Amino acid sequence: MAATLQGKTVAFLVAPEGVEQIELTSPWKAVQEAGGTPRLVSTRPGRVQAYHHLDKADTFEVHDVAGEVPAGHYDALVLPGGVANPDILRTDRDAVAFAKAFFDAGKPVAAICHGPWTLVEAGVVRNRTLTSWPSLRTDIVNAGGNWVDEEVRICTAGRNVLITSRRPDDLRAFEGALTTEFAKGPRATAPA
Repeated sequence: MAATLQGKTVAFLVAPEGVEQIELTSPWKAVQEAGGTPRLVSTRPGRVQAYHHLDKADTFEVHDVAGEVPAGHYDALVLPGGVANPDILRTDRDAVAFAKAFFDAGKPVAAICHGPWTLVEAGVVRNRTLTSWPSLRTDIVNAGGNWVDEEVRICTAGRNVLITSRRPDDLRAFEGALTTEFAKGPRATAPA
């Protein structure tokens, strides 16, 4: 990969249960291969239970807890999908505030599949163009966002760069976009 994330720490925010494993592990590996340090953030300490669709998969150790560590400790944020994962996150005040803080600071955020549900709850999709799993379209539009059906979408219309993809089949494009954009860091002059 041409992009380098050397010296950058990337938060992966997931619920204690329900993250789609490939949407966590594949971007995680891409961050590592680009020289970055991924950290698993959840709503409680311990381990998180990942899934392959509806079947239990592996568990992963939580490094940090949303609400106990500020977003300022990280250079970028990844929101993996899975249906249950972001549905749980969007009901947790600390998780929503953690995700919103990256937007407020102009730091890049990447979300795949159902991951944008947390962003809808955080109120940060208004006037942004993004993609997701198709069933989120109405939620995104109702929250003031513009939904598109694309493999990967990089939106620079707000304070930060927002990278989104639809599904696991889009992971290669998603990872290429997020490593490139994360390497650039926060926006120097983030429009409101």
